[in-house]
Amino acid sequence: MKVLRPAAFAAMALVAALTLSACFGGKEEKMDSASEQMAAGTIVDVASGAGNFATLVAAVTAADLVETLSGEGPFTVFAPTDEAFAALPAGVLDALLLPENKATLAKILTYHVVSGKVMAADVTDGDVATVEGSTIKLSTASGVTVNGATVVSADVAASNGVIHAIDAVILPPGVDVAKLLKK
Repeated sequence: MKVLRPAAFAAMALVAALTLSACFGGKEEKMDSASEQMAAGTIVDVASGAGNFATLVAAVTAADLVETLSGEGPFTVFAPTDEAFAALPAGVLDALLLPENKATLAKILTYHVVSGKVMAADVTDGDVATVEGSTIKLSTASGVTVNGATVVSADVAASNGVIHAIDAVILPPGVDVAKLLKK
């Protein structure tokens, strides 16, 4: 007789429980946090399916960051909404998406990412290092803000972290998007 290790037994129990609940239907119960994250997919998957991050997903793709943001993480992404990207000066987004500006785009996007999983309730006032290498200023004075951009939707779970939607694109020190338009 083969002895099952605890991990294998737990996996089998989970499959059995899910199968039984699917067969018998009944009332839907709230999934626990770990199950929601497993079902949610990676940050890129969640952003792709959310409906308000199409521009962000296009930018992440153009900057070759899909694999990175689909990696193990965990990451906290302060994700500009489509409206935030639309508020950039005319022509800036188009310029950023050009192959010759890939490094600048990657710098801007990684400035929106913090290592680790930080839920909105855990945010404290102060500077936090980004994946890009600079710091962002977090504030809780009037809701959560990031360099003055307001978090408009918090704690969007992903298997490899969390997304907080923000209402503006924030720029790292030294990046002047107006220069992109003069090329």
